[in-house]
Amino acid sequence: MLPKNEGGKKVLACSCGFSQKSKGSIELKEEIKKKSLEIDIASDTDETMPITDAECPKCKNDKAYYWLVQTRAGDEPETKFLKCTKCKHTWRDYS
Repeated sequence: MLPKNEGGKKVLACSCGFSQKSKGSIELKEEIKKKSLEIDIASDTDETMPITDAECPKCKNDKAYYWLVQTRAGDEPETKFLKCTKCKHTWRDYS
């Protein structure tokens, strides 16, 4: 049922053709509820990440933790992030 003006009078009308005279004012309300999302952030435990042989550009250490992230389109390769085991410097490897 939608409010409609017919001949200066307020009526409720349906798309099927049914209409009814309004008895008083018509009030439409819409309520939108937002859902709150809680995100659990994992602690920064480097010990659980795999280690690879990679030279740190900052301190020249030869070991780094690594992880992969899909930063571009799905048909593109993943980006490899590395974090030095010694100085904790983080960099990307696009190869």
